[in-house]
Amino acid sequence: MATVFPDLNWFQISKHHAAVHLMHQKNKNRIAGMLFALFASLSGFSQTSYSRAIAAHREEYKAEFLKSAKSPLKKEDLKNLHFYDPDSSYRVEATVQRTPNAEPFELPTYDGQKKTYVQYAVLAFQLKGKPYQLTIYRSLQLARLPQYRDYLFLPFKDATNGQETYGGGRYIDLRLGEIKNGKVEIDFNKAYNPYCAYSDGYACPIPPKDNHLAVAIKAGEKNYGKAE
Repeated sequence: MATVFPDLNWFQISKHHAAVHLMHQKNKNRIAGMLFALFASLSGFSQTSYSRAIAAHREEYKAEFLKSAKSPLKKEDLKNLHFYDPDSSYRVEATVQRTPNAEPFELPTYDGQKKTYVQYAVLAFQLKGKPYQLTIYRSLQLARLPQYRDYLFLPFKDATNGQETYGGGRYIDLRLGEIKNGKVEIDFNKAYNPYCAYSDGYACPIPPKDNHLAVAIKAGEKNYGKAE
């Protein structure tokens, strides 16, 4: 009976192929690791860049209190302004559903007055994987002033009110020019308190029931007061 010997040439070639395959696999793993590190680095850089942008926005916001004679805060009060840490997950893209035939209406304020607004659009967006809607308005009074002609007003309440944030709700400012191709960005990190959060005697619009969110918006300005 013939003795069967292994094909040594095939054996050597197989060893070579295995070594090449192993080398390729190591290279793939190394490249994958490098790409992961790069993406992680870019993500970290993006978040850092975003945090700096929000920090700059808040410094400008504080500076505005010192420019108006009607401001409720003085320079020494600014240290009592508090904010959530910047969180880009609270920056969302919304679909703008225009309401061009909306009639002007009187929006009540916390001091018992009323201000005339008109509904401009409904914003539909997703936050933390769930769908929500908010309505934006135009102030007919401000629309007469050139510097505020494109001003849009977004008042809202959420589950943090009365606990971590002002009980009367918060506001976000938008501009007509920010609406592009039927979309607009809502950045809750830029949500701010009405003057009523700092002092009585101001006509701060009350967020309509349609703009009450059943979710905690842990972004933007917190309660005013002494250091936490």
